[in-house]
Parts: sequence; C-alpha cells; structure tokens
Amino acid sequence: MTAQVKYDDVEVGTEIPAQTYQIDRMNLVMYAGASGDFNPIHWRENFARKVGLPDVIAHGMYTMAQGGRFVTDWVGDPGAVLDYGVRFSAPVVVPDEGGAALEISGKVEQKLDDNRVVVALTARSSEQKVLTRAKAVVRLA
Repeated sequence: MTAQVKYDDVEVGTEIPAQTYQIDRMNLVMYAGASGDFNPIHWRENFARKVGLPDVIAHGMYTMAQGGRFVTDWVGDPGAVLDYGVRFSAPVVVPDEGGAALEISGKVEQKLDDNRVVVALTARSSEQKVLTRAKAVVRLA
C-alpha cells in the first residue's frame, strides 16, 4: 500500500498522474466468474458482432472498478473512498489480439470539510471517453 495522501498536500486542480490498465479476455472471463455476469458479449466474439458490437466488450462494472482501483491506489487507503459514481459513455472494446488499454487520470475538483475531496476522473480507451461524470468523494489523512 502506498503512503496516504494528506488533505493539506492537495489543492483544487491537483492532478493525479494517469495510469494505464491493460485488459485482456482472460480478465473478462475472471470477472464474469466473480460477478456472475456471463453475458456472451463479454467473451464470445461472434455473439458480440451478431448484436452489433465491434468485438467483445468489457463489463461496465469491470471498467468502473478500474476507476475505483485508480482512486484507492492514489489515496493509499481503500476505506477512504466514501462515494463513487460514473456514467458509461462508450464500451471498452477488447480484441482477442492485444486486448485493450484503459487510461485513467484524475483531478481534485473540490475540497470539502472533514478532510474530504471530490476527485473527477477521466477514463479513455482507444482515444474514446468511456466513463463520464466519474467522481469519487475521498477522505484524506
């Protein structure tokens, strides 16, 4: 676990360095097993294409979880995340060869009382924004 970020060390506009998370089909199969979401659009290419998708896509909740991972890695304490929400704006397409890259960055958008901050996240895959209105309320040390 990294050192905890301190409230006094951040300001509105503080940028959280981008992280890139590689996603491959094995990640999707493991997530399907953990979540119970075995929709074939997440693991069967011919089915995904038949329903109009360009290829297999990552589970929305898996994509959202990577944003949560980004925040908890930054703050250094998973229990510090008090609220987290996103809107899904585009799927993360996961080709069989090479998988997909999900890049997430963040910025402190607001400082609140009680050592809380609002972090706005940006998540992109293949140059496309895949999450919108992605925000976390975090209590810092």
